[in-house]
Amino acid sequence: MEAQHSQTCPNKPGARMANSGMQLLGFSLAFVGFIGSIAATIMVQWKASSYVGDNIITAQAMYQGLWKNCVSQSTGQIQCKVFDSLLQIPGMVQGARGLMVTSIVLCFVSVLVAVVGMRCTTCLEDQPEQKDKVALIGGILFILSGLCGLVATIWYGHRIAKEFYDPFTPTNSKFEFGAALFVGWASSSLLVIGGSFLCCKCGGSDSGRGKGYPSAAHPSQPGRDYV
Repeated sequence: MEAQHSQTCPNKPGARMANSGMQLLGFSLAFVGFIGSIAATIMVQWKASSYVGDNIITAQAMYQGLWKNCVSQSTGQIQCKVFDSLLQIPGMVQGARGLMVTSIVLCFVSVLVAVVGMRCTTCLEDQPEQKDKVALIGGILFILSGLCGLVATIWYGHRIAKEFYDPFTPTNSKFEFGAALFVGWASSSLLVIGGSFLCCKCGGSDSGRGKGYPSAAHPSQPGRDYV
């Protein structure tokens, strides 16, 4: 009976510590991705001028972002211009802008939800089942925000590559991937990975403490002797 009891009862404190560590790691990765998503959204280097073919003028570099365009002179002077009208913004830019803003909003909500559901916090400490469910919701929201960022950056990067290899695109109008795209890809990946860690669950919950113990009543049953 004791051997069977030890097999059905895992090390609860160890499982809780492992689960708490995984949640903390996932939250840390997702929070870094949150900061990176904000940085990628406000950066102007979503695409940078390409120096290919006859376009070898290096005196200035052109950058285009989701909110404004900038020109950097070789002297170090930078001039930026915000988009004049929302109706004149290309659909690709509008779509990427909306997806990145949605990703940031979801990230903010995810941070608040995940903090409540993590085992290392005191919120809902007396309700472990509800706490795990809240952490799961926070992880799902992180994953959704990461997917929004990935869709925006991949879509934008695909359009850049398509226009770059288009033979009808003028040489002086070709652009390459900017630094913001790489920041966005890395940040979105961290959000997905961190959210996945928050959704994982190591070991059983405290609510299962009573499971696997029905045999404890057997010694008290009449007519059975144990040596």
